Amino acid sequence: MQDGDKILTLLIAAKRTGASDLLLAAGAPPSIYVNTRMDILAKEPLGASELNDMIAAFLNAKQRERLNQYRDLDFSIGRADLGRCRINIHYQRRSLAVAVRFINSDIPELEELNLPPHLAELAELPRGLVLITGPTGSGKSTTLAALLQRINRRRRAHVITLEDPIEFAFKNDKSIIEQREIGDDSPSFADALRHVVRQKPDVILVGEMRDLETISAALTAAETGHLVLASLHTNTAAQTIERVVDVFDSRRQQQIRVQLGATLRAIACQALFPNERDGGMVPAVELMTITPAIARAIRDNNTHLIDGMIETGGQHNMQTLDAAIAALVREGVISRDSAMAKAAEPERLERLMGRTAGELEVVGATASSLRETKRRRGSETQPSARSTSQRKPWE
Repeated sequence: MQDGDKILTLLIAAKRTGASDLLLAAGAPPSIYVNTRMDILAKEPLGASELNDMIAAFLNAKQRERLNQYRDLDFSIGRADLGRCRINIHYQRRSLAVAVRFINSDIPELEELNLPPHLAELAELPRGLVLITGPTGSGKSTTLAALLQRINRRRRAHVITLEDPIEFAFKNDKSIIEQREIGDDSPSFADALRHVVRQKPDVILVGEMRDLETISAALTAAETGHLVLASLHTNTAAQTIERVVDVFDSRRQQQIRVQLGATLRAIACQALFPNERDGGMVPAVELMTITPAIARAIRDNNTHLIDGMIETGGQHNMQTLDAAIAALVREGVISRDSAMAKAAEPERLERLMGRTAGELEVVGATASSLRETKRRRGSETQPSARSTSQRKPWE
């Protein structure tokens, strides 16, 4: 067997197990993740020289050159016997290592992903910034792909995606979709964004807002009348806003707050959990939609108020991550242990998980009464509501 074929053999074997990820590192056996749990694919550990030879044979000359120059390489491949997968090759302790993410070749519908129903409304927005956030492996790329597919099937629009690498391959339906891969079609996200507004897009997808230049260009694109969909590695809406602002130096931060307050339309923060009832994975989602009060809190640097506004923003289809997680626990879909491992505020989650639906209604009524009292005294508040949705296993 040729060295390059050895990696393909491992990829196919991992895919057949239903793995979401494959890891190859010198001194360790090939390992996989199935439903977020690590397992061993093959017993024998890989030697450094063996792995280096396998990778060198797997890559083409241009990829080897980029790997030697940047010490990291991202790309994607697609095969009939494998589907699509995203591959990262990097150095560690002077030897190479590989991380592979398997991608569902079928672009899912939003309804299949058990996301909040009102998330679908974001695909109808004519302009503004929508952020899908969460840790690595939380399904951000899948959600973005489902949003784009909804646009593709329902709107006549010119869509340009900026990805590193391209994951889901779209076919034009009502929309025209151009997919640009960073490294091959443009040198960087920032460079691509600087020129994208001249290409007459209606919708721009930014695979990841990684640095100051990319974030600044994405904000400008949203400000100039485009719908910009992007992802970030943050866990809550308030944290997302702080992360975006903190990228800039202190002299520009107030300007960025003003831009965010004017352009931001929604933030959806995802976490994935093993589905104890039906198998597979299920998401919990914090959803923040922009309101005048939230926009003002962003502009006035009062992001510490946003969690409370989300918690009491049910009439605007908002929910906190902990509330979404608690609902899944009460429905018997996820375990308390896995819920606590990803809680934004563990003490609050404990209280939410321990409450019955009746108790939650009493709490909501009490909160409404308190807010009405404050309103009468001249304080600005938001009414409270609570909504739930049917959930299906993550596919």
